[in-house]
Amino acid sequence: MTRPAWLRWLDPLTAMILVVLVLGLLVPVPEAVGAALDTVRTGAIVLLFFLYGARMPTREVLDGLKRFRLQGSMLAATYLLFPLVGLAVQLLPDSVLDPDLRRGLLYLSVLPSTVQSSVVMTSIARGNVAGAITGATISNVLGVLLTPLLVAVLLGATGAGLDGGAVSGILLQLLLPFVVGQLVQPWIGAWLRRHGGLLKVTDRSTILLVVFTSVSEAQTAGAWDDLTLIALLVLLVVCAVVLAVMLSATWWGGRALGLDRGDRIALLMCGSKKSAATGLPMAAVLFAPAVAASVALPVIAFHQLQIVVCAILARRLAAAEPDPA
Repeated sequence: MTRPAWLRWLDPLTAMILVVLVLGLLVPVPEAVGAALDTVRTGAIVLLFFLYGARMPTREVLDGLKRFRLQGSMLAATYLLFPLVGLAVQLLPDSVLDPDLRRGLLYLSVLPSTVQSSVVMTSIARGNVAGAITGATISNVLGVLLTPLLVAVLLGATGAGLDGGAVSGILLQLLLPFVVGQLVQPWIGAWLRRHGGLLKVTDRSTILLVVFTSVSEAQTAGAWDDLTLIALLVLLVVCAVVLAVMLSATWWGGRALGLDRGDRIALLMCGSKKSAATGLPMAAVLFAPAVAASVALPVIAFHQLQIVVCAILARRLAAAEPDPA
């Protein structure tokens, strides 16, 4: 049966993300339920990365680590090019964008890349998943040191140091499940590769859960209370411009570096994203509470925008690539 014309251009994953976004805004969950959802989200992420490790042949992981041009270009995009774009945003006058929101965008620019959604989108787009996992994870590990340093230099903020929870979260929720998956890969890897639908369901379920919990928690905490509709629209426009600049720079920069299609997709997805999961806890440590609230808003807004836009791009890139035999 032929779908109606208005449905042909509608991306199902994007539609689900938008529905979940609206639900998160309209139905903020109670604190007790939010804590339970956080536990479920953590379990989903652990399962996702276990499945990535169990499905992926070890030779592909080692190949990802050996791609020095890919890893170097990801780090350059995350910690060099993105901060330069963040500094350019500071040239906007106060009448266009509030100074606190500009500060938040500068803070956003020095955050590490998000791991989970970058890897998920790379997988959906049929890019180099191993390169995305290693690149985004290295970005996060280095970010524990580089982000506070760049914040101190660019924003003049001081803090009492970072909570070790960021490091332990990366190790326990991402790296450890992936390593365990690699250890059992010789026994279950072939079965998982034959049943790719399992990973597809896990991909999409996890990313929808992350979107809902992050938006709902922000709504419950009152992150949107003092924001006018005009200010929010301007913030979203600026975030969209920043994202467009980074998407263009990483995609065409990857081509200029001679990266193959899979590596260009990994660079596109990892180099253009920022981690709200890492950035929001860091903000609570690096800034005074009043400042942290205004800093958090651009991080949340950009996080949601990057997921929606990259979901569309991932599906289009996948559609342009024939199914593997």
